[in-house]
Amino acid sequence: MLLLALETSCDETSAAVVRHGREVLSNVVASQVDLHARYGGVVPELASRKHLEGIGPAIEEALDGAGVAASELEGICVTRGPGLIGALLVGLSTAKAMAFALGIPWVGLHHMEGHILAALLERELPFPFLALAVSGAHSHIYRVDGIGRYRTLGRTWDDAAGEAYDKVSKLLGLGYPGGAVIDRLAAEGESDGLVFPRPLLHQDNLDFSFSGIKTAVLNHVRRLSAPPGEDEMRRIAAAFQEAVVEVLTRKALRALDESGLRHLVVAGGVACNSGLRERFRQLAAGSGYEVHFPSPKLCADNAAMLAVAGDFYLRQGFKDGLDANALAHWQLDAAAFHG
Repeated sequence: MLLLALETSCDETSAAVVRHGREVLSNVVASQVDLHARYGGVVPELASRKHLEGIGPAIEEALDGAGVAASELEGICVTRGPGLIGALLVGLSTAKAMAFALGIPWVGLHHMEGHILAALLERELPFPFLALAVSGAHSHIYRVDGIGRYRTLGRTWDDAAGEAYDKVSKLLGLGYPGGAVIDRLAAEGESDGLVFPRPLLHQDNLDFSFSGIKTAVLNHVRRLSAPPGEDEMRRIAAAFQEAVVEVLTRKALRALDESGLRHLVVAGGVACNSGLRERFRQLAAGSGYEVHFPSPKLCADNAAMLAVAGDFYLRQGFKDGLDANALAHWQLDAAAFHG
């Protein structure tokens, strides 16, 4: 099928044209980072307004880039949830209107389903496999038995890993978003004996908790006799990243051991982190496991990642009606079309 995919769950307005759920003809992403940076995080109302301004131009650019007309589209897929409700409604309403006008089917998808299947746009993977989904709102481990067949093995109890990065960055005055700047500072420095806690690392489960690491950073900064200078910033960043990366990697590899599976997909915005990628490479070397990362452009929020599942569902005859609504909270195991 020739699909238009739309993503507006947070602060990226994205439209993509994908053929057969694998061939990406265009993938347009308009970021709102500069708009929200002055506030230290995403402002939902501003994000929604920016999506309203950007969704039309993004679709036009995606169609032009793919060299196709809207009349050639055979289906539309869009993020239905989870995410910021106002932002989701912009994409969802646009998808419904276009599908109705063009007389083609549409389907609303789970945001994290797009992330964990994004790797299939670049390589074929055997089912079943495990997926570590790490982003600003998610830190989950899933068993993926096929498209539409997911089981949650572990999840965060509080902050997601990406959220912890952003909050620590704000605490240190490093700005928003925090993941890239902390990753860079961590690569430039050494923890030099500074150790932050690894919550739940030795618990007999696959769940995560990152709020304690964030609090430990805050307490360390408060104990300093003066605001941290550049060297201390690098030291804190290195120690913080070491803690987060160790928890994520060891929990994911424990899940592989317990499941007996050999393939792990690491997806979501935090999967761009160089420290996380390198640590997985080190731990997986010689272990018999294969760890797969989508390219960075497919780790960040983008519309093309939705087309893998969108193409599958629409070809199976699944589609949504015009009464389908956006879902701010939505567990992947409970998402529509699973079974």
